[in-house]
Amino acid sequence: MTTSIVWFRQDLRINDNPALKAACDNGKVIPVYILDESAPEKAQLGGASKWWLHHALNDLADSFEQQLIVEQGDAKEILHRLADEFNATHVLWNRMYEPWARERDADIKSSFKDSNVVAKSLNGSLLWEPWEISKKDGGPYKVYTPYYRKGCLNHSEPRYPLDRPEIQCHNKVKKEAKSQIDKLKLLPDIPWDKTMREFWTVSEKAAGSKLHWFLNNAITEYKDQRNLPAVRGTSQLSPYLHFGQISPNQVWYAIKDAFHGNTSGEGVDTYMSELGWREFSYHLLYHFDDIQKRNFNDKFNDFPWRSSDKDLKAWQKGQTGVPIVDAGMRELWQTGYMHNRVRMIVGSFLVKNLLLDWRKGERWFWDCLVDADTASNSASWQWVAGCGADAAPYFRIFNPVLQGEKFDKEGEYVKQYCPELKKLPKKYIHKPWEAPQDVLEEANVSLGKDYPEPIVDLKDSRKRALDAFDQIKGSN
Repeated sequence: MTTSIVWFRQDLRINDNPALKAACDNGKVIPVYILDESAPEKAQLGGASKWWLHHALNDLADSFEQQLIVEQGDAKEILHRLADEFNATHVLWNRMYEPWARERDADIKSSFKDSNVVAKSLNGSLLWEPWEISKKDGGPYKVYTPYYRKGCLNHSEPRYPLDRPEIQCHNKVKKEAKSQIDKLKLLPDIPWDKTMREFWTVSEKAAGSKLHWFLNNAITEYKDQRNLPAVRGTSQLSPYLHFGQISPNQVWYAIKDAFHGNTSGEGVDTYMSELGWREFSYHLLYHFDDIQKRNFNDKFNDFPWRSSDKDLKAWQKGQTGVPIVDAGMRELWQTGYMHNRVRMIVGSFLVKNLLLDWRKGERWFWDCLVDADTASNSASWQWVAGCGADAAPYFRIFNPVLQGEKFDKEGEYVKQYCPELKKLPKKYIHKPWEAPQDVLEEANVSLGKDYPEPIVDLKDSRKRALDAFDQIKGSN
């Protein structure tokens, strides 16, 4: 029998875990999580991610009956020490795809090469490896639809989820995970813990429950209802997928099994294509490893971004005076999450109406989202800004009033997160500045006091944005 260290990272689950399954099939297991201090500053976890990680680690520790080793420091040094301490024969992990992580993992593999320890990585996070999908000329895709429809769907089927393994931990692994997790001090000193606990249950079991609910209640209407922020029309699986409490393979085949292989229905096909977008984001991150900081479209290197700390803070705090934008930013702060349609609206408002650099938004989302993910966060912000792969055309500027009136017709979403406006009639709920004074008084709203005046004129700021885009249109 072998003794294998299983190094957990973004795969905090027992089911369908290739590294864990391989270790269990071969012998005894030493489960390890390392909060790696060698990660670059931009990769350090934001506050919401730390909150999620704390609870996810506790759930994982319970699955191992507290026999989970939790460490903090340099991963290579810790893995070598543990391999010596437990006389391990293998070190196994599931791959990460961030540039710094790939470099670190390659270095760790190399460091074990001349020892008696086999270091091996597996795919536990993606349906298709980024290097598996390529155009006919061998190059990477830069446009989503051909990537997914021609590349992924014409490739071999993703692997079927693995069975739950029989776990036998090494008898020298102590049952003290909870105290080790507490020593990481991941819980932020802000009121997030209470509000987010009311919204989320952070566990592998909860991920399965979310998927089960979605398949039975929402997926067939997903194409339309995914755009309605007041309706529970999405799966809300993104943080569970990011931290690996459920795998995309489990989701993919749960859908296929639920519909007996017939996934052609509009809602089902649309949702599966969203899983494809996640894959595309990782495809881009792998082949263009600086998309977190560099404009994918070089023309935007000359874009005349504004600088305004005042406007940025108003946006961050949900105090822009534009209700659908403010509701989204407050939802983010209270729950660590934001409805996807609203993410596009608030993103467009930041980069186009306020003309602030998309990287400012990416950093705020990184700190506040429980599903903050290098690939998806970067690709999505560049898409909204118009500078990314397969990006929205530069002239597509969401009008937040029209977006609100279309997708939050009754103003339910706005009233939930901007309760100071809840007595406004729906005619004015998305544009309170147009409400007559008597209507405002009837609703107990004093603009500039109870709720801010808009920090920018939507029509004028749209023209300013188009003028700015015109400046870079002809640049190389």
